[in-house]
Amino acid sequence: MTQDLLIEIGTEELPPVSLHGLASTFACGIAAKLTENGIGHGPATSFCTPRRLAVLVVGVETRQAQREITRRGPAVVAAFGPEGNPTKALEGFARSCGVVVTDLAREQSERGEWVVFRTIESGQATSQLLPRMLEQVLAELPVAKRMRWGTGDAEFVRPVHWVCIVLGDKAVPAQVLGVYAGSETFGHRFHAPGPLRVTHASLYPQLLRERGFVEPSFEQRRALIVAQVQQLATTHRVTADLPPGLVDEVTALVEWPTAIFGSFDESFLSVPAEVLIETMEKNQKYFPVRDADGRLQASFIAVSNIESKCPEQVIQGNERVIRPRFADAQFFWRQGLQQPLDAYFDRLESVVFQDKLGSVADRGRRVGTLGNLIAGATGDDPQLVERAAMLAKCDLATTMVTEFPSLQGIIGRYYAEHSGEASAVCAAIEEQYLPRYGGDALPPRGCGLVLALADRLDLLIGTFGIGITPTGAKDPYGLRRASIAVVRILVESPLELDLKWLLAATEANFPEGVVGPGTAEAVLAYILGRLNGFYQEHGVSADSVASVIAAGGTTLSQLDRRIRAVQAFRSLPAALALAAANKRISNILAKNEGSFDSAAQPDLGLFSDDAEWHLWQRICELEQAIEPLLQRQDFPAVLGRLAELREDANLFFEQVMIMSNVPSVRENRLVLLKRLQALFMNVADISFLH
Repeated sequence: MTQDLLIEIGTEELPPVSLHGLASTFACGIAAKLTENGIGHGPATSFCTPRRLAVLVVGVETRQAQREITRRGPAVVAAFGPEGNPTKALEGFARSCGVVVTDLAREQSERGEWVVFRTIESGQATSQLLPRMLEQVLAELPVAKRMRWGTGDAEFVRPVHWVCIVLGDKAVPAQVLGVYAGSETFGHRFHAPGPLRVTHASLYPQLLRERGFVEPSFEQRRALIVAQVQQLATTHRVTADLPPGLVDEVTALVEWPTAIFGSFDESFLSVPAEVLIETMEKNQKYFPVRDADGRLQASFIAVSNIESKCPEQVIQGNERVIRPRFADAQFFWRQGLQQPLDAYFDRLESVVFQDKLGSVADRGRRVGTLGNLIAGATGDDPQLVERAAMLAKCDLATTMVTEFPSLQGIIGRYYAEHSGEASAVCAAIEEQYLPRYGGDALPPRGCGLVLALADRLDLLIGTFGIGITPTGAKDPYGLRRASIAVVRILVESPLELDLKWLLAATEANFPEGVVGPGTAEAVLAYILGRLNGFYQEHGVSADSVASVIAAGGTTLSQLDRRIRAVQAFRSLPAALALAAANKRISNILAKNEGSFDSAAQPDLGLFSDDAEWHLWQRICELEQAIEPLLQRQDFPAVLGRLAELREDANLFFEQVMIMSNVPSVRENRLVLLKRLQALFMNVADISFLH
């Protein structure tokens, strides 16, 4: 027999950012516990609002199925004496099972024959098991910090006010988190504050919608909010910004959403749009609106949690609370305009970046010097890069960035434009932070790209140089993110710059004694170590990456072309055979390292087999054929030509005894193999492929 199961935990307002994740984990946890306890069930649907976590599971078996329990006792050889009489070990096992010896059975296994006890265990009622399962699921929820309330010992993310557990049409008695469960839920705090009885688990969502003024489904509530906002925007002939994160957060803040349209004084539009948007979205959870040309309008759309009989008062209240925030922003903005941006640089002298690495101003000067050097290699204007580096962090000393830290760079660009700085410098001040996260856009080629690269290199060398490295638990300076940014800038731009040279130049840019010896090599190894994860996200096999790194080279843009060529090479019919041949070559050469001159030329007079001559001729032919391809860095074409060696390599290994008893012949054949290996090492050590 099956019934639908409803479990609801009613609380004070839950954290909006984590609400949906908590609800999903809660539903999955209940379903998993049912399965773990041998209780069959259908799909589990999660529900959540600011005041509740709930799950509705259909088709839950009302009792565990019977199951056979088998206990293994002593081995047969130890269970019976020479005359077949039970030993004390067997008798003790029978007593522990509550039976006599004759009730026991035997079981054959790979390790011999054993005495076993088999019995049928009746399943428990699901209603009896639910309280314990629920407590376990609640204890395992990913809650960063739990709280206590009242005089009890219960702990949860927020104080619990009610628990509703209904199996079919019956309430399941239980005490959960210090609260006695029943069949009552509660609707909207203002529209339906009284208790609502759940007469059947399956009627739960309908009950809340029709009588509780609550939309319990996160997904349906979200869709309702989007539809209301878009409809309201259409009515007022504007377009609303609907960032997914903000929509999710608003969904987690309301139970009965009602969109309203408000406005503010147009004089506030003199403040940069990003500041107004930051205030509306982050502080007030409002949706900004724009005209047909994308210009921010002096209006907003908010989502209220009540269906008011006087919506005008709700609108006025929302307009009133945002006014002082905009007024403060306008004051801070105008205050920053009273002096040019470079006037803030002196303030950075007293802002410590890191005790051992100096002030933010010190770092700006280092980045400027390094940027000047990089600009010389990329063909950009070194003076513009140096100027951008000096101004890059000046906005950190402004009140605007103090109040709106997430807008650093953006505020700097506005102030630089107002100060009359070159357009490339203004853009670079904002672009230095790109990419901010995985998948974010890179700065376009030019001053901003050079500044972004120099900034990350200085950060990596500086922190590694004083012993600060990322761990599995901590990365306070965002070094993983910085290293991936370096990879992306060099690979995706692309910049034909040697990473080893860049890191050595960055290390030399620090005052003597600040960073430890070998820092550049440590950072190089760290960045190369990040390539595997970077390429896996692009569908490239780990061994393709390893094969190219093993072949050497530290110009990442070139490494990228080689890695992608190897990934394509894998699909060729000859790839696996050549990889196996190269693996064999690598093993032979590694075992005989130092026993021959690896830089020597083969002595043609020592060739005694046609397969040797043929392989040598093919090597010489392909060396000439791939030279122009290597100069053009056409690595797919190089590997395509080298794939022709498959039959020649196989024939050589079949017909030639490499480890000849004659030392000179053996060494000559090892030299030939080294020359063959060198052809592939122009691109990759394909012995890594499997």
